[in-house]
Amino acid sequence: MKIKPIQIALFLILILGVLFGLMFLSEKGGIQKTQTKEDGFSYEGVSLKYPTYRTFLELDKDTTAISRQDILEVTQIVVPLEEEPEEEGSEEELEEVIASESIKKDSVQLPDFSKIDTTRIVRIRYPDSNPDFVNELRKKLSSRSCRIIHYGDSQLEGDRITGYLRNRLQRMYGGSGPGFIPVKPVYNQIAATVVPSENWLRYARFDPTIKKFKHRKYGAYMSVSRFTEHRETLPDSSLLDSLPIVKASVTIGKSRKAYFKFRRFRNIGLHYGNCKVPIKISVYNDGQLIQQDSLIADGKYHKYKIKTLKTPTDLKIELEGKISADFYGLTLDGGSKVQVDNVAMRGSSGTIFSSTNASIYGSMARTLKPKIIIMQYGGNTMPYLKDSTSVNNYAKSVVNQVNWIRRRAKNVNFIFIGPTDMCIPVNGKMETYPLLPYLNSKLIESCLENNIAYWSMYDAMGGKGSMELWVEEKFAGNDYTHFTRKGTKIISELFFTALYLDLKEKPDDET
Repeated sequence: MKIKPIQIALFLILILGVLFGLMFLSEKGGIQKTQTKEDGFSYEGVSLKYPTYRTFLELDKDTTAISRQDILEVTQIVVPLEEEPEEEGSEEELEEVIASESIKKDSVQLPDFSKIDTTRIVRIRYPDSNPDFVNELRKKLSSRSCRIIHYGDSQLEGDRITGYLRNRLQRMYGGSGPGFIPVKPVYNQIAATVVPSENWLRYARFDPTIKKFKHRKYGAYMSVSRFTEHRETLPDSSLLDSLPIVKASVTIGKSRKAYFKFRRFRNIGLHYGNCKVPIKISVYNDGQLIQQDSLIADGKYHKYKIKTLKTPTDLKIELEGKISADFYGLTLDGGSKVQVDNVAMRGSSGTIFSSTNASIYGSMARTLKPKIIIMQYGGNTMPYLKDSTSVNNYAKSVVNQVNWIRRRAKNVNFIFIGPTDMCIPVNGKMETYPLLPYLNSKLIESCLENNIAYWSMYDAMGGKGSMELWVEEKFAGNDYTHFTRKGTKIISELFFTALYLDLKEKPDDET
């Protein structure tokens, strides 16, 4: 039997008609998901996504949606600093260039307010209960030494956001060096050159793929590096004697790709604890032995100090022992003024601090003496929130974590940076998580009620639906969560400008 073309055409028209007709039977929001409802059919536990005719013909327009022009205007409010080029010349010449980067007012690069509409900057919200909050920040940043710890999720990996803010603040108030870097870095970073030997292992409290320490001693930076595997208990003396001596090393130097300020550090701290057997430490600078000691084997937290006359280009720390201590990380500091630590915790929602050993955290905090702590969380918890109750519980948990830290790090001002806009596919389009606006507003409320300043990154981006347009403009990645390099600089400058607007204003009692 020969099939005629007209028969094929009629068959296709019939099929298309049936498919289109099913759209009139599809129920808007007929499929319930964790936070969203999608068009389709549901029958006895079986769901089928299918558009309604209104969705297919795009008859329902979102009159509240922002436009591409809105986003372009948001991202053009500020002008981020240009990256600093690699320097030519000898190390001595480079050291002089870096040292000359003083905090003279005529040399500090500040926002050009002749080009900025400050009325469009999303400002930091401060607690009404503490009208002196900004003045406290100003005094601490202007003090002889001000360490800032910036905790956050994967948005901070590679010193992103933190590095930009560090450079800005060190240029304003003085200070140098990149601050904290793990002995075993697990992501690319250019703040400094840190190269561990191959036998180092990493144990992070926030890493769900790694078994957690029963002793819960992760320190203030929430991760540990070891050159032998972790043991819950020490072996007996006969077995200990039979163990071989293990050698490990880490090499430290300045990065020519980093901001100038980061390329100057002379005070190096090796933070460790849980050392219960002898460990020999030898420090070499350009191949010459400059220090040799034994780590303190009392199981407590300690900071081993290394000082050099100039920033090392090839400083090597060698360790020898049968069982490794827990190494909480390195701090590479200029010695005074502003130091900013980047603590990126991939996958974390910022709710793990209170599950770690309080004594070790407190001991480390007393040594580090942070004066300002910035916490940047919320994105990782967003996909798992089911309703307003779970949002409320998360906001309470954030406050509980801050209060836990407060009891161990005294006289600290807290700033919380909320989540970005985040999108998920709904009926074939990318839409903001339905609970995200409520999460942002609840975090604002909870933070301000508990003496925590709050900056809304969600609002700074442009609010609901902004992430889709940031992705289109290449300011964010295709995961609709993380910023690109260009987007990172823009959002960092938006935060810094909001902070600077407050810091530059004179207190009421000043003229």
